[in-house]
Amino acid sequence: MQWGFYFDQTRCIGCHTCVIACNDWHDIEEASANWRIIKCVERGKFPNIFVAYLSNSCNHCSVPSCALACPVGAITKRSEDGIVVVNRETCLGRGDCKTLCKKACPYDAPRFAEDVDAKMQKCDLCLSRLKENKEPICVEACPMRALDAGPLDELERKHGKKRDAEGFAYSIKLKPSIIFKSK
Repeated sequence: MQWGFYFDQTRCIGCHTCVIACNDWHDIEEASANWRIIKCVERGKFPNIFVAYLSNSCNHCSVPSCALACPVGAITKRSEDGIVVVNRETCLGRGDCKTLCKKACPYDAPRFAEDVDAKMQKCDLCLSRLKENKEPICVEACPMRALDAGPLDELERKHGKKRDAEGFAYSIKLKPSIIFKSK
């Protein structure tokens, strides 16, 4: 089984509620360490403009490049649900490994606080909440109901199999576990 996210780009208004809820739940204080980020995609010239938002976090790839790049095996993929997790005790930190995991991830999921010894951190699909049969906090908090999470096969049955959206490039090699309704 592989868990992942669904994102409805037609519903997202770029309000950052998902980011704030995630930061609050996980006690993240620095913007550089945000586990979820919002990207604004803008194109065109007035009066023909296009704007879309992309809410993204770790995509829990089938083949996580961050895990492959980690020199000490601090990043692993759980066999029971495919969620990619980091052991911050094992992580060498920002100064020692030169953020190899961050450089390897095309989705900017591995995050580091600003201090030199900061350990990598990233979305874990709110494992503590999943153990209590609750949704990830970003999904619960979204006022527009633009996010969903769960086993990828269930998300595909519910939302389809579209793998691309404005501002997102699907990697066939990494196979990110995300489904979209694009704008």
